[in-house]
Amino acid sequence: MTTTTPLPKTAWWRRPWIVPLMLVVAAFLAFSVPPYLTFDPAHSRLEPPRGNDLYYPLLVAHVLFGTVAMATACFQVWPAFRARHRAGHRITGRIYVYAGALPAGVLGLYIGWHTSAGPSVLVANLVGSALWLVVTVHGLRTALLRRYDEHRRWMSRSFALAMSIALSRVINVPVMIVLTPQVDSAFGGNEELMRNTATSIGVWLSPLLLLLLTDWILERRKGRRPARERSAPEPAVVQQWSNA
Repeated sequence: MTTTTPLPKTAWWRRPWIVPLMLVVAAFLAFSVPPYLTFDPAHSRLEPPRGNDLYYPLLVAHVLFGTVAMATACFQVWPAFRARHRAGHRITGRIYVYAGALPAGVLGLYIGWHTSAGPSVLVANLVGSALWLVVTVHGLRTALLRRYDEHRRWMSRSFALAMSIALSRVINVPVMIVLTPQVDSAFGGNEELMRNTATSIGVWLSPLLLLLLTDWILERRKGRRPARERSAPEPAVVQQWSNA
């Protein structure tokens, strides 16, 4: 029988990104979700395709599942919550996967395929949704196989993809500012083409930036961890998925 020395706990205030992250997610959801709670297509931020009565209900479902994913993901990446509330971490993890990322990703494939924002946005949405599904399923698989260090890394990438929708909205603002003066020159006076181009830049760039940032952080932390810590079992998550 082997014993391991408990790792020192880090005070919540030494994780300065937790509170800003939750505030950003709360602000984004407060701005983005309410129009869809009316279940009125006239309030949709995405124009439903003509003659497709299935699009809007599935869009609402996609938004609601995505809301669940973004809200629960914040608790999944919160180290203090993960360490001190194992049952809560396990429950929110299952909610994130089964009631958030997976259904939102599947519906995202349909929504992306029927976008009216042009082929570049269509491909970006399909690639983003498919990648989110693959990364999340692989993260779940590594947990079931009890490869917990890999599990954390893959679910960190899943978290990054879940948050990319918020970053894309932020990116769209400066892109629109830059492209608007070029409507008559670069876009031949076509404002819709300019807006679609701005949207395309946002949906391609946001997941790329977040995945690069996530892997940089993961590699940086991996290099800082002592060898004995990297090889030690992680009791805080040992039972996370084994009782599913």
